[in-house]
Amino acid sequence: MANADESVEVVARSVQEYIDETPYWADGTEAPSSPMTAMQWRIWLLASAGKFFEGMVVFMTGVALPLIVREFNLSAMEKGVVSAATLFGILVGASVLGGLADHYGRKKMFIVEMVLFTVCLIFLVFSPDFVFLVIFLFGMGLALGCDYPTAHMIISESIPSVDRGRLVLSAFAFQAIGALSGTAVGYIILYKASELSAWRYMYGTAVIPAIFVLVGRFFIPDSGHWLVSKGRIKEAEKALTRLLYRVPSYPKTIKIEQPKINGNDKNGYIKGAYIDLFKAKNIRATILASVPWFLQDLGTYGIGIFTPTILGSVIGAKAVHARNVADLIHNDLLASKGAAFIDVLLIVGIIFAVLLADKVGRIKLQITGFIGCAAGLFIATLSIGAATSSMGMFYLFSGFMLFSFMTNMGPNAITYLLAGEVFPTHIRGKGAGFAASFAKLGAVLTAFLFPILLKNFGTELILYFLVGCSLLGAVVTWFFRIETSGISLEKLE
Repeated sequence: MANADESVEVVARSVQEYIDETPYWADGTEAPSSPMTAMQWRIWLLASAGKFFEGMVVFMTGVALPLIVREFNLSAMEKGVVSAATLFGILVGASVLGGLADHYGRKKMFIVEMVLFTVCLIFLVFSPDFVFLVIFLFGMGLALGCDYPTAHMIISESIPSVDRGRLVLSAFAFQAIGALSGTAVGYIILYKASELSAWRYMYGTAVIPAIFVLVGRFFIPDSGHWLVSKGRIKEAEKALTRLLYRVPSYPKTIKIEQPKINGNDKNGYIKGAYIDLFKAKNIRATILASVPWFLQDLGTYGIGIFTPTILGSVIGAKAVHARNVADLIHNDLLASKGAAFIDVLLIVGIIFAVLLADKVGRIKLQITGFIGCAAGLFIATLSIGAATSSMGMFYLFSGFMLFSFMTNMGPNAITYLLAGEVFPTHIRGKGAGFAASFAKLGAVLTAFLFPILLKNFGTELILYFLVGCSLLGAVVTWFFRIETSGISLEKLE
């Protein structure tokens, strides 16, 4: 029987055809999907960890910020810089480092980003002053920014097309889990360690998990899609063999077809550049991937980072001005408890996104989510003029809870998913990186300006502005729509 198997000629196929191959039942009925291998699940888990760290670090800042401000005696401007440092790092890292994944490979940048994150995280815990604090927060942001395109690509280029939506979004869900964990860890540490340096312990809790994730990323194969795009067919066959290893072994032999490409590099393959994102054949994808994401991040990061502050200013979570460290800790605990309660809806929302993205479609879900975000923020504005504090609390929590649910069911999840799907392989890292950077420009502006705008213009005007941004996001999504649900990356290309 072995000799018969060996005599069968192996027909060359594409990388995605091997990954998408599904088994048959005895009567010839095709199975609904290809069973995931242990390596595919390992890649998914390691990529999910990056999203967890982003949610944890960024949202933990909302809890740590009052203590940091007091310890370093920061002005409103310096407070804005601290809030924006990580987000600005994400902005730079997504395009500058994330784009390098198109040149050096998905795996290499997947490792480099985690090395940078872990080193900066360790040094952050021991920051002696404001300057070093900002530098290390920015460094962590660079790493998390690089993770936006690389994590998406290393998952989506390694799994069956039919499962791509739910698995990429399941990994993205760890951002919401990280956000809740960051707020919860901050609350617990505040409760146990009532001192200004408690913020250092908060960030310190992520060090050991980061080291484990870093080690794990050394033991995965590179993307077969990327290797083929560089003409490295033999390496792609070896990487795909590792990716699809099963017991019993199947497929026994992998032979990847030579793609027909008339490229512009010395080997005849396409050498991508950032300018390609703005050429006629890619501009629609670039607008769809970047503009709605920018508009969505204005709301998500503004509400997420400053939920404790807004809760305090609107419903009186802070009964008195902090006269000492004990008052500061008490006020921070109250606001953090409310923020954690709202953050739960982020997880519920992403669960709905995972279940619906491949059934309803990316575009419908993103538009519905944007409209729901606008409705939630409008309800929150009603708290400003509420006749009683209890009514104000009802409007504020209802609005923020609806916003948190709808943003993760729709634009917060889907913008991330689309950005890694709508571009061809040779510029996928650059495209997804540019989209993430452009989006984080909105997050940086929000984080930097919110402390100033809250002080000078109040909560109501900011909330109305974010309502308009959400509605505009729905309009842009509709006009530049590209539906990718269930379609092979090779067919999309």
